[in-house]
Formats: sequence, C-alpha cells, structure tokens
Amino acid sequence: MKNTYKYLFGPVPSRRMGISLGVSPIPERTCSYSCVYCQLGRTKHMQSERKLFFPVQDILDEFIHYQKSLPKLDVVSIVGEGEPTLYSGLGELITELKKVTTVPVAVITNGSLLTRPEVQEALLHADIVLPSMDACNEKAFRQINRPHFSVKYEEVQKGLIEFSQTYGGQLWLEIMFVAGINDNSASLDEFAAMLPKIKYDRVYINTPVRPPAEAFVKAPSKEFIHEAVTRLSAISIDMLSSGSFYSDVTDNYEAVKSICKRHPMNSFELEAFLTSRNVSDIDTYKNRIKNDPLFDCIDYKGIITYRLK
Repeated sequence: MKNTYKYLFGPVPSRRMGISLGVSPIPERTCSYSCVYCQLGRTKHMQSERKLFFPVQDILDEFIHYQKSLPKLDVVSIVGEGEPTLYSGLGELITELKKVTTVPVAVITNGSLLTRPEVQEALLHADIVLPSMDACNEKAFRQINRPHFSVKYEEVQKGLIEFSQTYGGQLWLEIMFVAGINDNSASLDEFAAMLPKIKYDRVYINTPVRPPAEAFVKAPSKEFIHEAVTRLSAISIDMLSSGSFYSDVTDNYEAVKSICKRHPMNSFELEAFLTSRNVSDIDTYKNRIKNDPLFDCIDYKGIITYRLK
C-alpha cells in the first residue's frame, strides 16, 4: 500500500480533543447540510439517504496498516468531508475500530439523522459523540445550516434530545454562532431553555475562524461570545489551543495537499508544519500553492488560508 490513504487523514490538531486521526467514510463534500460557515465550502452532494459508500473492511485495513507508523494519538475521529452518519456501515466501523485501537473513537456529526433508530444505535458504540445544534428555530436553522429539504428542525432537536437520554458515552454539544443570525439575546434565551432537555457533558461555543462557504459569514463580537459562555455555562473553542499537523506522506507538497483536502491550513499552520519536516524554503512552497489551480488561497481576517478545491 502506498503511503497515501483514501479514508484516513492527519493526525490533525483538534482544539477539543488534542491530536486526532481523521477517518472519512463518505465521498468528499457529501452532507445533509450546506452550512454557510463550512470551511470546506458549499456541499457538492446534498442527501439524507444513508449508503454504504465504501466497504467497512477497506477502511479498517487502511487503519491497521497506518498504525504501523502511527504517532501518538489522543483520539480517532470519524468525521469525513461532510456528514458521517450518512455512512450506513457506521456502527460496524466504530465497533471494529475499537477492537484495534486503545484510544477513544469519536464521531463528529451535525445531528441531522439522529431521529433515525439505526443512527442512534450506531452512535451508541462511540466513546465520544460531538453533535452540533446551531439554531433554536426553523428560520435560523434554514439560514445557517441550509439542510436537505427532508430534514426538519423540530425532528433534529427531538432526535438529539432522545439520543442524549440513552447514550452512555461523552456527549459534547457544539453551537456555531454567526453574526447577524443567532448572535442575539433572544437566541441565548432559546438555547438556555433547550439545553436542560439534553443530557450532555460539555457545551462548546464556536465561531467561524477559517474561510467560510459564504463570504457574508462573520464571527460575532467577543463581548457576545463572553455573554454566551456565561449564560450557557459553555467553553469557547476559540480560547483553546491546538497542536500541530502531521502527515506520513513523504513528499512535502503532497503532504500539504493531503491535509488541505479535508482540513484547510492557514499560513501560520503551514509554516509550522513545514518547519516540523525540516523545510527551509517555505516561501517556495507558498508560491507553488499560490500558483496551483487546485488550491484556493483565501484572505480571511487578514490571514491567508489554503484550501484544496
């Protein structure tokens, strides 16, 4: 097997979980949402139907092979480039991964399919589930998450509440606040009323820190985030620190491409990554990326971020 992988990426630094190896069981940008803030850009394949996109054993074989040169990990994260619960083999994948690794297996999900018993059953096997809930009503849900037409807000909320009551692992809820949509006192009131219905271990508050799918997306003020942290007894992800990126791909440029395909890097992260691989001519790599039609180089908040198209 070559030292590039179809289903694995990273490890990448996660501000919530430390050093995380990503597992992607779905095709690129396949999701039940097309969130305005998505760092990968607009969803290419919008769907709510679950499919066995790839054989479970193929993903597992890659993971077993990868472990031979595996650096220290804090967690294995099933996340992909969209919504991982669309993968109908998710339950089996989690169970089999847990047989061959001692680190926790986490699933990062938008929660859209939690109304379905088979999805809830699959996620019961994970050590950590990180669902998002960015809205408190149908209008904000449509504005922020832009879901598949078959996905309704009330059902998503109900599914999350039901799942939280039966799940025995760690449930870490995440709320993305977007300026001009849900960064107001009324939203905080609604979140404060909803959260007690959910059995969770942590609430993380997030803001758009990488170039979003839509140019109009902006982060709320620091004052609002402080208020949200206080009102909701939450943790601001922006205040957490992260580690460094890793790739076992030998070629430095191909390594950058393999990471940016699923996790955009800003200029500081790129420099740190290349420095960790003893690269001295970093400007050469930046210029190559700038002239590479496969890359988007986006100036966001005064910082250049590199994202593979």
